[in-house]
Formats: sequence, C-alpha cells, structure tokens
Amino acid sequence: MPNQLATEASLYLRQHAGNPVDWWPWGPDALADARSRDVPVLLSVGYSSCHWCHVMAHESFEDPATADLMNALFTCVKVDREERPDVDALYMQATLAMTGHGGWPMTVFLTPGGEPFHAGTYFPPQPRAGMPSFTQVLQGVAEAWRERREQVMRQAEMLATGLRGESAVEVAPPPGRHAVAAAVDGLRALYDDAHGGFGGAPKFPPSVVIDLLLRRHWAGQPGDALAMATGTLDAMAAGGVFDQVGGGFHRYAVDDIWLVPHFEKMLYDNALLLRDYALATRLTGDVHHGAVAERVAGYLMRDMRVEGGAFAAAQDADSPGGEGAFFTWTPGEIRAVLDPADAEAVIARFGVTDRGNFGGRTILRVADPGVHVGSAVLAALRDARDTRPAPARDDKVIASWNGLVIGALAEAGVSMQRPAWVDAARQAARFVLDRMVVDGRLMRVHAAGRARHLGTLDDHADLADGLLALYAADFDPEWLARARQLAEAILELFAGSTGDGFFIAGSDAPALLARPRDLEDHPSPSGNSQAAWVLARLHLLTGEDRYRRAAEGAVGAVAEQAARWPQAFARGLATADLLATRPVEVAIAGAPDDARTVALVEAARLHAGPYAVIAAGAPDDRRAHTVAPLLADRPMRNGLPTAYACSGFTCREPVSDPDALISVLQGA
Repeated sequence: MPNQLATEASLYLRQHAGNPVDWWPWGPDALADARSRDVPVLLSVGYSSCHWCHVMAHESFEDPATADLMNALFTCVKVDREERPDVDALYMQATLAMTGHGGWPMTVFLTPGGEPFHAGTYFPPQPRAGMPSFTQVLQGVAEAWRERREQVMRQAEMLATGLRGESAVEVAPPPGRHAVAAAVDGLRALYDDAHGGFGGAPKFPPSVVIDLLLRRHWAGQPGDALAMATGTLDAMAAGGVFDQVGGGFHRYAVDDIWLVPHFEKMLYDNALLLRDYALATRLTGDVHHGAVAERVAGYLMRDMRVEGGAFAAAQDADSPGGEGAFFTWTPGEIRAVLDPADAEAVIARFGVTDRGNFGGRTILRVADPGVHVGSAVLAALRDARDTRPAPARDDKVIASWNGLVIGALAEAGVSMQRPAWVDAARQAARFVLDRMVVDGRLMRVHAAGRARHLGTLDDHADLADGLLALYAADFDPEWLARARQLAEAILELFAGSTGDGFFIAGSDAPALLARPRDLEDHPSPSGNSQAAWVLARLHLLTGEDRYRRAAEGAVGAVAEQAARWPQAFARGLATADLLATRPVEVAIAGAPDDARTVALVEAARLHAGPYAVIAAGAPDDRRAHTVAPLLADRPMRNGLPTAYACSGFTCREPVSDPDALISVLQGA
C-alpha cells in the first residue's frame, strides 16, 4: 500500500510513495504523531534529480527490514527541498553545525518539537569508508532517545539556541568601490589558471561570479576580470559538464577539469549560464560564446518547457539504463547513426574511444577543437539519443527558477536579437503571474494543476529580477508594475525589523524552530542579495529612497563575509558596486515601437554601462509614467522621441539623435 506521500504533488515525494516506510509530509501532524508515540522524528530531505538521494532510497528506504526499523523507532518525514527551502535551510544549518559538512540526501533526527539533535547526509546500508551503516545510526539514535533522554534534550536545546542566534546579523556599511575591487582581486587567488573556475573538485559553474566579473570589465575596471570569466566559460563549454549533443549544462563536475558531471540538469544553472554566455558575447563579440548561448536557449525551449509556457525544474541525474547511459557514447553507436566522414569527425572532436572515460563509454568533451562538427550532425546524434530511455523530468514549476529563466531569455533575446526568446520569457511570466499568485500572494510551486506553498524570498526576488529584464526588453509598464508589487511584498513579508536584510520565509509562513536567512550565493544568487539587487535598480527607476535603504542594509549584512569569501557573495558585491558608482538612468520619451525611439534605446543599451536602467514610454502614457517615475516630466522635444541621460536623478541636456546620446553617455 502506498504511504501518505502518494497524494503529494511533488515528484520527489511521490517517488517515495511506494516505499515500505510510513513517510509523512512535513507539517504539524507529523510532529503530533511523534509526540503521541514518544519517538524522535527522522527527517529526510532531498530532491527529485539528486543521484545520492536515489541511491539511499534504493539501498535503505526500499528495504523492508530497514523500513520496519524506521517505522518502529521514528516518525519518518520526507521533504522536497525545492518545495520547502526554508525547512531545508534551517536543518542544513543544524547539519553543518553538528558535522561540519552538508549535502543531500540530508538526514536529521529531531525531537517531537522540531529541535535537531543528530544529523548526517548519506548513510550506506553497511559500514564503509569510516561511515556507520544506516541501521546502526537508527539503533544508536533510538537508544540515546530511550536511555539518555536528558542528554539528548540538552543537545537539542543548545542547537536550537544556536540556530536562533544564526538569524541575527550585524550590519556594516555596504562595501565601497575599493572594497569591491579588493574582493574581486581575492577571486584571482582562487582562480584555476589551467582549467578555469575557482578552487578544486568538485566544480560547480560559478554563474553569479562570472556575472560580477563581466560587469566589472564592462564598467572599465582594471584587472583580469574578463580573462577569469571567459577562461571559465570556455573551459566549461569544452568539457563534459556541457551536453555537447543536446545543449545545456549538467549541475557540476566531480573533477577539476569539467569532464565528468553529475548528470542532472537544473533549470537555474541553465538560466544563469545563458545570461553569462550572452553577456560575454555582447562584451567580446566571441562567436563561440554566442554559439553556447544559442544551444543553452535551444535546450531550454525544446526540452524544459511545460504546457502553458513555464519551465520545468530539472532533469534527473539517473538514466533508466544506468548513470550517464543517456548521455554517453561508444564509437560504434556514433558510426551507426552518421555517415563515415561525419562519424569520424565526431569521434575525433569529442575524444570518443573504445575504452571510454566513464565505465567503458565516453562522455563527450572537446578533445580536438580543430575538427568541425556541424549543427546538422549534432541534431542527428540528438535524434538518435532521443530514442534511448531518458532521465525523468521534474515538471513542477518553481517561481524563483522561472524568474531566472524569464530574465535570461529576455536579456539574451535582446542582446542577441532573438525575439522568440523574449516571447518565451513573456509566456513564462504570464504563467507565473496568472497561475501562481493566489489571493495576491505569490506561491512557490505549481504542480498537479495548482499553485501551492507560500513563495519564499528568492521567489519574489528572482521573479522581480526577471520582470525587470522583461521591462527593459519591451517597456511594457505591466512588467515594472508587477516587479514593484513584488518589491513591496519583499519589504513587508521578508525584511528584518532593523534594516538588516531579509529572511527566507515570509512573516505569514508557518513558524519553524528559527527563521533562517539565505545570505550566501549557491549555484544561484542568495535571496538576500538578489532582493538587494532588485531594490537598488528599482530605486533608480522610481526614486524611492526606501528601496535604496533596504538594499544598503541587505548588502551591509554580508559586507564582512563578502570581503573574506567573495566567491560566495558575488551578487552582493555586484549590488555594492551599483550602489557605489552612481549608475546612469536613461529616460526616453517616445512610443516604444517608434523606430526613432528604438534607435535611442539601442544606443542607451550599448553605452550606458553595466548598472544602468532604461525607461521608455510615450508622453501620454500615464501608466508608464506612474510605474516608472523616471519618465515623469520628460517630454518629447520638437515632436521627436527624446532621451534624458541622468545620474543621481540629475539629467543632462535632452537629445533626440542616437549619436548625440552616445556622446552624452560616454561623458557621463
């Protein structure tokens, strides 16, 4: 018989519905069961595309003897970390405090009141490599609960106190220009000159760091920011972490040369990397970066869209034929698909051998860049690969990750002149705004036909960022109006009481043991820094000082950490750079579809700098002026579309000629 997870919308939870474990979903009923039985809670956290989550499920949760032990000794609770990032963040803090490391699957033992007292990640079915078996852990924890309850409760109370203390932060002034420059210099010490990226194995795509480095170069700052950014982009694109046949990036490489990936593909990685490669193309004109951007966008549009135009969360790490089976090749498989000349070109370019580099098969990577393989050949390989049993796709729509895709497609679509990408961004935005806002409240997940789970900070911040990019693409005031609504919700629901940044969960969310924050960038920007990034730019468009003050507080909350660990606070550093550099604001009075207005907009986009904001609207469009006060009192002159280049809300002489606008911007 299926357990209680059978009726859940989450694919990850439903993957465990047939386990012999009596799983509960997270909630007060599970804690009440633990209290009534006087047993601890066994909390297991993971996500649908996680390889080691599947391994532990097969080894332990599907084993009847292990399940009987779990059921007898604990109330067992499953959490999809992608649905409940607040629960995940809170107990990840506890796991890190107890063990010094974290990851998924995450296994935490709680009192019936939710206080953690023992934790780990993956546990094997038999002892190995210094790890106890999972059954040994279960028996040891249960024995401690029975025989040493007082000691367990003291441990739990100490951890709970520590977790509550983690929510308190000290706010310093935001880093100034010199501090940002010093932090970027600190990245140089971490940079891998041989293989790109920062640090050693495992290597995750440093998407947010690359964005910071590209913006620093764009701003004309001295140093080798561009070399570090493009060196990393080139190395990733040549490696096995990039799907050379189907496009898109896998989540990370287990080595330091970007060769062997964990094969899951996450929506957020590909959104952020699309933006990085498109921005690099814009700044360098390198056609290779543009080609990667095209292939990432193609992957997103082809393989990740769901009905209605939004984007699915992830593709699984595991293939039905075994890890990597869907993505790897043998020489014989390639020769069976292509004519001899094309097959030998593919084998040479991608280093395909009989021996292989992954369990007798080959992960494709660019071994000989001098050998050309055309797009038609890659399409033929992709068509052949599509006949294989494919990894599962998690079709849940996550608001924050869709916000990242909306922003990427809108921004890249404009810079690379791909209107279809901007169209796709609009469709995804409409899906989220129409189907994932319930009674005025943004929800986090849309699955099984409805929206559920209150939206978190990153849902609001990432969606607002995407809508700002859409507004910059087509100047429809609706996108800016909705971004401002999200900003108001950020200030109302997520802000600390003393201007010290933001919490993950809203003040209207069910209370947890402590209210965690999301301060560090992970593969995606931290909610705290992304909120600051959004608010700082909204300040430039609206003149609302409270947006700027909130952004300064959020950046100040991470100022000390950003100086010490710049690789983990790149979005905060970019926001600090924006706050410190008096960015340019460009207001353009003219109908957005007028060719003369478009010419002014293009000039502004090319020359206003990395932190500029641009607003455009017809002089008689009251809504455009209401939502973007930067446009207010900016008339057309002599009946012509007119541009006002401003800084600190003080504007230069208005101009109607694009070349004149370029001259003004270059002197700004």
